[in-house]
Amino acid sequence: MYLTIENILLIGSILLFASILAGKTSYKFGVPTLILFLAIGMLAGSDGIGGINFDNPKISQFIGIVSLNFILFSGGLDTNWSSVKPILKEGIALSTIGVLLTAISLGTFVWLVTDFTIYESMLLGSIVSSTDAAAVFSILRSKSLALKTNLRGTLELESGSNDPMAYVLTIAFLTLVIHQDQSLASVIPLFLLQMSIGGVAGVVFGKLSKWIINNIKLDFEGLYPVLVIALMFITFSATDFARGNGFLAIYICAVYLGNQDLIHKKTIHKMYDGLAWLMQIVLFLTLGLLVNPSEVFPYMGIGLLISLFLIIIARPVGVFLSLVFFKMKMRRRLYISWVGLRGAVPIVFATYPLLAGIDKASMIFNIVFFISVTSVLIQGTTLSIVAKWLHVALPERVKKITEIDQFLADLPKTSMQEFIIKPDSLAVDKRIVDLQFPKSAFIIMIKREEEYIRPGGSTEIKANDTLMVLADNEEDYNKVNRCLDNSVN
Repeated sequence: MYLTIENILLIGSILLFASILAGKTSYKFGVPTLILFLAIGMLAGSDGIGGINFDNPKISQFIGIVSLNFILFSGGLDTNWSSVKPILKEGIALSTIGVLLTAISLGTFVWLVTDFTIYESMLLGSIVSSTDAAAVFSILRSKSLALKTNLRGTLELESGSNDPMAYVLTIAFLTLVIHQDQSLASVIPLFLLQMSIGGVAGVVFGKLSKWIINNIKLDFEGLYPVLVIALMFITFSATDFARGNGFLAIYICAVYLGNQDLIHKKTIHKMYDGLAWLMQIVLFLTLGLLVNPSEVFPYMGIGLLISLFLIIIARPVGVFLSLVFFKMKMRRRLYISWVGLRGAVPIVFATYPLLAGIDKASMIFNIVFFISVTSVLIQGTTLSIVAKWLHVALPERVKKITEIDQFLADLPKTSMQEFIIKPDSLAVDKRIVDLQFPKSAFIIMIKREEEYIRPGGSTEIKANDTLMVLADNEEDYNKVNRCLDNSVN
């Protein structure tokens, strides 16, 4: 069956619906949802019962890049800076040095056991060198796995920020495979340029996006998430146009925005949470359609050998050496080594050699696909078991609710108080988003004369307004008082 304009929506919606139903019951049987999404795509493909003939790496790569934009941006929005800050150095070490060491050690092994050239081997190692953000975010969050002392934050920070390093290494070694007359030193400026421009662009676009969101004054609340989507793509494409790393830029931009006071922040968060899941499903379905199982089977032996080396040797080497100067218990290092999930990102990166037309592109693609599947099956299904075995999981009775989880879950507060705004208060004519209102309390209603106003981030406070505030305890109300009193001083 060929995809046409007439049937693409019908087929796409059926596959999407089937994926959602499969995801609903998958964890009852211990199978990660991402594998089921991939399996449904393969069943619908040319080698499966669906018989859909889809063989377009260019479209797959485009869908992959768009999907990764949403997945990384959503992960960045959900990143709590207060929990990330204490482990920022460890996360950066893992996402840079750790990725580099993993790529080198795996590439060396591939060179020794195959007939690949050294650059082709390093290319394969680079493609699978980073942990996959989609796999880590979805599996950790859907399992509701509570881990000790910022361990989960470390894993999510690493997975969200290490794709740029893997991307740069992939492009660098692909360049060396195509242009064999170039030296390894010639790609170092590319790496420095990509990472530095990407980092600076992320901060700049983050601050610019905050200003635009809070000052554009749109008439409809539903347009704010659309605005953020536009800003996300502008950040990625402008950074890429400037020869920077767009993936790094959008992740930093999202982390910044996720920890700022924004108008309609809850609406933006909820929309991105749904879109991230949609993009994961679309991405895995697309890659499943692209892969032909009959072409993967011949490489299962070498693929399993390389995959086991990656899981047992290369990933731990990258983790232990990159964290050698940090104080960390052995069981934490071991668990970080085990959560080296590969997923859709390596498969997307493996389309670059296909489009470049290098000799062993098809072989690399099929081996990478097998590595990603085995990684999610072996590591993804055992995260909870290994966490308990290594004693890094929190007991059920002491699982923590993070600030962002509480914000998104709309947990009820226990009491309400009213605060009257004095005419001489500096809060007068200020928007709520500009008040630096404490996050532990919520303004649920504003009484203005005989009118009741539902507050939003852009709502301006007027003299003699009565703010109805929900909070849990007296300390929360003291923070509100101090906030309003500070406005008067």
